[in-house]
Amino acid sequence: MNKVMLIGNVGREPEVRYVDQGVAVARLSLATTERGYTLPNGTKVPDRTDWHNVVLWRRLAEIVEKYVHKGDKLYIEGRLRYSVYDDKHGKRHSITEVWADNMEMLTPKTLQMSQDVESSENTAVQSATGKSMEPENDLPF
Repeated sequence: MNKVMLIGNVGREPEVRYVDQGVAVARLSLATTERGYTLPNGTKVPDRTDWHNVVLWRRLAEIVEKYVHKGDKLYIEGRLRYSVYDDKHGKRHSITEVWADNMEMLTPKTLQMSQDVESSENTAVQSATGKSMEPENDLPF
């Protein structure tokens, strides 16, 4: 069985494109964090954050395009996919992706709506000034 379940935060704005016959495909980066703890001897183990490449197809990709933004909390259910390719210099690269079968948005609707308003305000400011109001880091929190 190949099954993955993740709850995490979107690290950057999702990338959505349309391939053959108008099929939508979305890619996003999801951060999951295991909380740190203290060992019985007093040693502190810090939080650990892992980043996951998530791919969503068809209707899920269309939903991502409309409603999912950087910082949103998502539940992703899917399967692991591995691929290998050689770049133009002949170097071999391997990629691990989670191909999503199901997604649930966990960010409260009021927070999502305020992020949408903030995003549109930043776009308006950027258009007027030529400068972005977005922070330059890609942290999900």
